[in-house]
Amino acid sequence: MRSSDQAGFGTQAQSPPGKSGTFLRRLRRPSAVLLAAALAGGSIVLAQATGAGADPLPVTLGQPSFGPNVVVFTPQMPQATIQAELDAISTQQVPNQFGPQRYAIFFEPGTYGSVAHPLVFQVGFYTEVAGLGAMPQDTVINGAVDVFNQCSGGSCSGLDNFWRSMSNLTVNVHMPSTPPAYAPYSGDPYTPYCDNTGEMWAVSQAAPIRRTIINGSLILADYCAPTFYTSGGFMADSQVTGSVDFISQQQFLVRNANIGGSSNSVWNQVFSGVNGAPPTVFTGTGKQYTTLATSPVTSEQPFLYTDSSGNYNVFIPGVQHNSIGPAWASGTETGSSLPVGDFFLANPSTPVQEINLALALGTNLILEPGVYNLDSPIRVVHPDTVVLGLGFATLVPQQGNAAMIVDSNEGVRVTGLIVDGGPVNSPVLLSVGNPGHNARSATDPDVIQSVYFRLGGAELGKATVSLLDNASNSIIDDVWAWRADHGNPGTVGWTLNTGDTGVAVTGDNVTAYGLAVEHYQKYEVVWAGQGGTDVFFQNENPYDPPSQAAWMATPTQDGYPAFFVAPNVKTFQGYGMGSYSVFIDTPATIYSAEAFQAPVTPGVQFHDIFDLYISGTGGFQSVINGTGGPANSSNATSPVDVVSYP
Repeated sequence: MRSSDQAGFGTQAQSPPGKSGTFLRRLRRPSAVLLAAALAGGSIVLAQATGAGADPLPVTLGQPSFGPNVVVFTPQMPQATIQAELDAISTQQVPNQFGPQRYAIFFEPGTYGSVAHPLVFQVGFYTEVAGLGAMPQDTVINGAVDVFNQCSGGSCSGLDNFWRSMSNLTVNVHMPSTPPAYAPYSGDPYTPYCDNTGEMWAVSQAAPIRRTIINGSLILADYCAPTFYTSGGFMADSQVTGSVDFISQQQFLVRNANIGGSSNSVWNQVFSGVNGAPPTVFTGTGKQYTTLATSPVTSEQPFLYTDSSGNYNVFIPGVQHNSIGPAWASGTETGSSLPVGDFFLANPSTPVQEINLALALGTNLILEPGVYNLDSPIRVVHPDTVVLGLGFATLVPQQGNAAMIVDSNEGVRVTGLIVDGGPVNSPVLLSVGNPGHNARSATDPDVIQSVYFRLGGAELGKATVSLLDNASNSIIDDVWAWRADHGNPGTVGWTLNTGDTGVAVTGDNVTAYGLAVEHYQKYEVVWAGQGGTDVFFQNENPYDPPSQAAWMATPTQDGYPAFFVAPNVKTFQGYGMGSYSVFIDTPATIYSAEAFQAPVTPGVQFHDIFDLYISGTGGFQSVINGTGGPANSSNATSPVDVVSYP
C-alpha cells in the first residue's frame, strides 16, 4: 500500500489556465480584505495577498497529497500485500455504517490477480474503489469486487448497504476455489460457503457502479444468504457481458450501458439508453420493467486518472443527447481534461475560508476523504468549476448555514459527496444555480452527480430542504436524499431529525436520473420548473408521523404526496416512479391520499408509476390525483400500477 502523497506524479503541476504565477496549493490565513473580496466573487490578483496588514500566503510547491485515506495500489506490488491492505480496510468499513472513517482506493493502470489466484475483496461503507486509467480497460482485476449481506443478530440483509462505489475498472469475474472467510453463511447445511459465480454487488441506495466493464454476470443481491433483500441501486456508463441479475433487488436504474441481458423484476427496474435492455412491461410483480430507448441528456461523472507520464488529471466528460450505451464504448470520448494542479486540495482541517478563497480565484476543488464541519457554506462562484469528492467526503453545516452554494448556472460539476444536516436547522443544504434562464446552460449544464443527503443517522441533523436546484437545464444523476429511519442514538425521531423536503426543483428543463427521496415530513419532492424529466423515482413515506393530524397537506387532504408537481407546471415527463407506504414507527393509523400529485394538463405526463404498501398501518388511497386503486394491508407488497397518466 502507498498513499498518494508517496506516489510520484512525474512533472510539477501546471498553473491554472489564464493565470500567471505559481499555483497556490494551499492558501493559509488570507487577509481580511482579500478574503472579503473572494467571498464576494470579486476580481483578485495574487499581488493583493502581500498588501499592508496582510498575513503571508505560503505557497506549497511540488506534488499534491490526497491525504492518508487515499490508497493507491500499483501492479508491481505483491498481491499478498494488496490483499492484506484491502482486507484490513474492509474489516473496518463493512460494519462502519455511521462512523467517521472514509476511504478512496485507487488502482493504477495494469492487471491485478489472475485466474489461478484471483483478487477478491469486499467493499464496505464510505469506500470508493476506482481505476486510474483513462479508459476502464486500462485497469483490470481478475477476481471480484464484492458487497455481501450484513449479518447481525442472526439476520442477514443488504437493505442497509449504502455509501460505497466502484468505477473505471474492468473486472474479469474469477472466484477462488475456497470462498473468503468473511463471506456470510449461506444457510446451506452441507457447506458454509456460497457457490457464487458472478460479481456480487448486494447494495441498496447510494452505491453506484459507473464506467465499469464486468466480464461475467452482475448479481445485485446476496442470494446465498437465507434472506437476501436489497433495495435500490444505480449503474451507468458500464458494460456487463453476462446478465444483470436483480434477484431480490426491489428497484434499480441502469443508464447508458451495454448488458448481456437481465433477470427478474420485483417492483421497479428502469433502463435508459441500454443496449440489451428488456422491453417495457408494467403489469405487476415480476413484470415491472420501464425502458427508454435513449437517455435524453447526459454527462458522465468526472474522474481522476493518470496519463502516460504519471501525471494526475481529472477528465470531465462532455454532454450527450439522446444517447445509448457507454460514452467510452467507441474508444474515444468527448470531454476535456484538467491537470490536478488546477484543483485546490482540501482536507477536513482546511478552513472553509481557504476553500472559498481558492474557488474565488478560479481553481477547482478536490475534497479528500473525511468529515468537514462547516461554520459557513462552501461558495462556488465561477462557471465550469469542478467539485470532486473523494471517498464520500462528507459536509456537515454547524450553524444553520448551507453546506454548499453554487452561484453559477453554467457548467458546474458537483460530484461524490455526502451532505449531512447539522445540529441547527439549515434552510437548504445544497443550493445549485439562481432562478432565471441562462441560455448557455443548455449546452453546458450544471450537473449534480452521486451526491447523497442525510438528516440524522450518523449525527443529529436538520434541514428544511436538502437539495434546491434552481439551475435551468441542469442534470441530477444519482441522488439519494434520506431523512434517516435508523441510526446512532439521539439522531432519529419526528422532532429530532426534521426535514420538510428532500429535493426541490425550480429550474426549467431539468433532467433527473436515479432519484431516491425518503422519509421527509412534507412533500418529499417539489418540482416547480417547466419542461422537466425524471427517469426513475424511489420513495418511502416517513415511518413516524405521530398522528394523521400531524401529517396533512391541507385540512382536507390526508398526508403528503411523495412527488408533487406544482400547479403552474405545464410540461413534465416522469418514467418508472414508485412510492411505498411503511408507517411502522407510529401508534396511529396513517393514510396518504395519493402518492403523486400533479396538475391535470396534457403536457404533464407520467409513465409506469405505482404505489405499494409494504408494512405498518394505513396506506395509500390512490396512486395519482385520485387515480389508481388503494394500497394497504389487503394487497401488501403488490404494486398498484398506473401505466399512463393522464
